[in-house]
Amino acid sequence: MKLVTYILLLIVSFSSHAEAVNTTDFSGVYNCVGDDAHEGKYTGTVTMRLKPEHSKANYASYDFKLEVPEYGTYLGHAAANGHHVAMHFALQDQTTKDYGTGIAEMKKNVKGQWSFHKFYFEPEFKGGNTGVEDCVIQ
Repeated sequence: MKLVTYILLLIVSFSSHAEAVNTTDFSGVYNCVGDDAHEGKYTGTVTMRLKPEHSKANYASYDFKLEVPEYGTYLGHAAANGHHVAMHFALQDQTTKDYGTGIAEMKKNVKGQWSFHKFYFEPEFKGGNTGVEDCVIQ
């Protein structure tokens, strides 16, 4: 009986420790260059802010904002699992139907800065749209 109790205590201890592991925080301001299938090349700024109250272990939640000169501000959120991040964004002017979802992988560049390459899909913008962005933290 003592052995079973000891094993159960070990399992609970390891489980609790695993839950306490923190994900990497990708919060910051990123300079971006993109290429949109309909709009062409553009530049922008992405701001990500960790929401620790909605993050646990290897999963992280973020507020997400993309600002693109001459187009506007896209507000949204992001969900990360390790270094893979899904991002939802929507132009504040909702009449354009300029909203979508992106997927990115976070990596450190040769200078040790966080960066990501994102592919995105916009199901309703101008009949459907895709694009890519490359972003580097400031």
